[in-house]
Amino acid sequence: MIYRIATFLLVSFFSFQLSFAQRVLIEAESFDDPGGWVVDPQFVEQMGSPYLMAHGMGTPVANAHTKFKLDEAGEYHIWVRSKNWAPGDWEAPGRFQVAINGQTLPETLGTTPGWSWEYAGKVSLKAGATEIDLIDLTGFNGRCDAIFFSTDETTPPRGNAELATWRMKESNEASSPEEVLEFDLVVVGGGIAGCASAIAAAEQGLKVALIHDRPVLGGNASSEIRVHTLGIYGHFERILRMLDTEHYPNGSPEAYQDEIKRHKNVEKYENIHLFTNWRAYDANTNGNRIESVDARHTSEGKRIRFVAPRFVDSTGDGWIGFWAGADFMYGRESVDTYGEAYEEWGELWSPEEADDFVMGSSVLWRTVKADASTDFPEVPWAEEVAQSHEATEGTWKWELSRLDLHQIDDAEEIRDHMLKAIYGSFANAKKTEASKDLKFEWISYLIGKRESRRLVGDHIFTFNDVTDLRKFEDSVVMEIREIDVHYQQNLTDEGKPDFLSEAIFYKTPQYYIPYRSLYSKNIDNLFMAGRNFSCSHIGLGGPRVMRTTGQMGAAVGIAAVICEKYGIDPREVYTDHLEEYMALIKAQKTYNTIAPKK
Repeated sequence: MIYRIATFLLVSFFSFQLSFAQRVLIEAESFDDPGGWVVDPQFVEQMGSPYLMAHGMGTPVANAHTKFKLDEAGEYHIWVRSKNWAPGDWEAPGRFQVAINGQTLPETLGTTPGWSWEYAGKVSLKAGATEIDLIDLTGFNGRCDAIFFSTDETTPPRGNAELATWRMKESNEASSPEEVLEFDLVVVGGGIAGCASAIAAAEQGLKVALIHDRPVLGGNASSEIRVHTLGIYGHFERILRMLDTEHYPNGSPEAYQDEIKRHKNVEKYENIHLFTNWRAYDANTNGNRIESVDARHTSEGKRIRFVAPRFVDSTGDGWIGFWAGADFMYGRESVDTYGEAYEEWGELWSPEEADDFVMGSSVLWRTVKADASTDFPEVPWAEEVAQSHEATEGTWKWELSRLDLHQIDDAEEIRDHMLKAIYGSFANAKKTEASKDLKFEWISYLIGKRESRRLVGDHIFTFNDVTDLRKFEDSVVMEIREIDVHYQQNLTDEGKPDFLSEAIFYKTPQYYIPYRSLYSKNIDNLFMAGRNFSCSHIGLGGPRVMRTTGQMGAAVGIAAVICEKYGIDPREVYTDHLEEYMALIKAQKTYNTIAPKK
């Protein structure tokens, strides 16, 4: 558990007496026992920290509990950083209380709009072991970031920048990681693309770090999000069958079985060093090269610096490239930028002027039949979003993209909007006879993203590469799946809710993606694999699915081996060693290896 104790000297110039203010900062994500609360690290870059969330689907969850040692007795003011995620003329949905040593403090928390410090009360404490409980009152996604004890009445800072500095000061936390580890290749992001990259490189002898911010691998294919894998295997069927899923309905609990398979297959490689629950937060550069990536454990707070000659960005949002200063794209290009018109669909496909629309994020969910009729609470805070819409499950069409919401910067608001849509639509359905015996089985609290940043490589893959049937000399990924681009249904029918999407399909023969779309144009030692590869908005439409991005991962893992063998950067694989590289790619079905030069 992370807890911080600090003593501050206060001087009274009138009485010349000295007193000491005792302060203790408890990070909620580090609780000894989270109970029914979950650790949510999705929005660290936006709000500053992982946090605990009471994701009970309308039923209060078990208390989160922790202990710490208090050095000094005293009267302590208790502050809790929380958020009312659905403010309005109703009771906040995510209400909770805090108990100290079994004494429940009087204030109800989770009632202030926006992330802020709420005053929980004052309590007299003895020195020694001190216990904290978070008591969920609703089951509707109450959230707690941190708890601050202080014998003075100073309110902790609110702004993210000031708060980050304050946290470091309160914790006496080192400004650099405590541990430095060296690898041949560092892969950040443990989705299908990242796992494929790690396996492909490890099979050829590289020492690989695979860093992932969740406890389970798979990204959108994991049991936490439950999207089935689509696409073909290309050259990499053997590797991708270790990682992919069966074609079950999206949201199915069958995802657990594929997840077990995935973990067994990654963990069997002794030279893949797996770091689950570690979230990268910075890339350290020297000129146009990344020297290391820093990561922090999502609950323990430890920090590690990962040093390597080459890195793979499989974060989806392109975070490693972003921190390193890589060129990137976001949004839809104008129709004239690459000439990607589809006349039948006009602006919905490719706009006259560039904008920030992207394909949206989904939150999947399921219901099951109970043994008898079940009640569901009133959710007035969800009605404005759900309106009269009724639903008892969430398919891929449950998706949100709006011009005023950025898929990275506003990700928490997007997730919360989808939760309102789910709770409100289900509440409407529960009023009908057909749904009286239904209850929630599962709701993901993680958003499944389709598109955000796309890092720029030496080649930008576009719709024209598909329609022109271009086969590149460095074609390493192939696909036959149609190009499909999503738009919100309310753009063509104002009566539709804003959280449902539709797809435009363009059927095509087999198409190819070149290796030059899988390394950065301006960061010399950075590969990318996944939906953040080098492509236009329309170019992403087909190959964004997970078997295809898995092909990308395997391709860059093998390229990293060529780089290690000759001591070169990713671009030089194309310029100087393409024949050898392509031979190794094509040999993957029979699994040949080469010995990297050390």
